[in-house]
Amino acid sequence: MKISEVTAPKPPTPEQQRIKAMQGQVKRAQDAVKAERERQRITKAQQSLRKALNN
Repeated sequence: MKISEVTAPKPPTPEQQRIKAMQGQVKRAQDAVKAERERQRITKAQQSLRKALNN
């Protein structure tokens, strides 16, 4: 195969770029929700532990 026979991949269209960006935003938002739920769960557990130790 000659080098001239290898074609470079086409750049994504603006629509494809927009979809990819939105997918990235969704992933980041899902990760943020997951992290916040974990933070709240830990905070609640710490409060329960403090309450149990104080009694």
